[in-house]
Amino acid sequence: MPEFQYVARGMSGQEVKGLLSAGSETEVVSTLSTRQLFPIHIELAESSQNKSRLLGRRVKSRDLATFFAQLSDLLRSGVPLLRSLELLEKQTRSQAFKVVLEAVREEVAEGTRLAEAMRKHPHAFSELAVSMVRAGEEGSFMEDVLRRVADFTEHQEELKSRVTGAMAYPFFLILFGVGIVTAMMVWFVPKFDPIFQRMEARDSLPWATKAVRAISDSIASYWMFIPLVIGGGCFFVVRYAATDEGRLMFDKIRLKIPGAGKIYRSLAIARFCRILGTLLKNGVPILNSIRIAKDATGNRVLSAAIGGASDNISAGKTLAQPLAACGEFPEETVEMIAVAEEANNLEQVLIDIADGMERRTWRYLELFIRLLEPIMLVAMAAVVMFVLLGLLLPVLQSSSVLSG
Repeated sequence: MPEFQYVARGMSGQEVKGLLSAGSETEVVSTLSTRQLFPIHIELAESSQNKSRLLGRRVKSRDLATFFAQLSDLLRSGVPLLRSLELLEKQTRSQAFKVVLEAVREEVAEGTRLAEAMRKHPHAFSELAVSMVRAGEEGSFMEDVLRRVADFTEHQEELKSRVTGAMAYPFFLILFGVGIVTAMMVWFVPKFDPIFQRMEARDSLPWATKAVRAISDSIASYWMFIPLVIGGGCFFVVRYAATDEGRLMFDKIRLKIPGAGKIYRSLAIARFCRILGTLLKNGVPILNSIRIAKDATGNRVLSAAIGGASDNISAGKTLAQPLAACGEFPEETVEMIAVAEEANNLEQVLIDIADGMERRTWRYLELFIRLLEPIMLVAMAAVVMFVLLGLLLPVLQSSSVLSG
């Protein structure tokens, strides 16, 4: 609980200073009133201000993966949750994460469930992690779900490292290429202006040259506005993505990105199937299981579609029918669920579906990462070739006219 510094006056008018632990300034005022003190000034103590700054920092994925894995091991060994959180808080080296764990431990000590305590720290714990922990609490398989979250976080970190490694060389070439193209547009293209003007007067200027010349003129005239436009655009996108409408829109875009959208959708559906199957196996009713598992997708579009499916199930339909109607699930997945419902082994089939989809998706992801580098190199080569084509075509045409 944060500490507040206060300055107050007593009934006799004397000034009193001190520290109070409270949840808010209102609680401090109420406590001082019971002591017959009238507050003059209240502010967070320096230690609490430092904690507030640390609470706003993002936590590294590596620290999160270690935390979830160790918490799973401690709970599996019979260590109580509160004691486990205390041990992990003491041993973590990240000051930002230490403050987060302290706040989570205090919330749990006051009777708050772990998922709800985590939800109050979105900079540290993602919505996906919170929803999966909530599913573990509801289904009484906390140890398993924490291990699953740890594995998923490690996979994400590994994927990020692999993509970063694969993109390092193309990214360097792109920066180098953009620098060269920009220099050509600013200093080299204007040198050809006399040739361009003569050919434009004869209406024989190639379309590629017209495009290159227009880009060069725009850069030369408005170069000072380009950083402002890029910076303002990035700021607007970040702010918009933080809103509910923005998150929904970006979730729709993620599902439609060529190549990457298929990977994202498959992993989201695999998480849903795994959590749903595990909940059903632990005896949680199907409607409640679906309402919990839909948040494990990490995508609002899929969550909304699954939520609509749960409404249809409550009307007496099977799970496969509404999932097929929502149009977000692969046909083969829906067929396997339909067969499983008829055979009365839906729990195990859902987990098998998740295993199979994850294996196929990781193979597809390997191929996607390998193809990413040559695709980017070809795209950069195409841009450079277009600029060179725009410059050389007038020169070649002028040479042919002179020789003729």
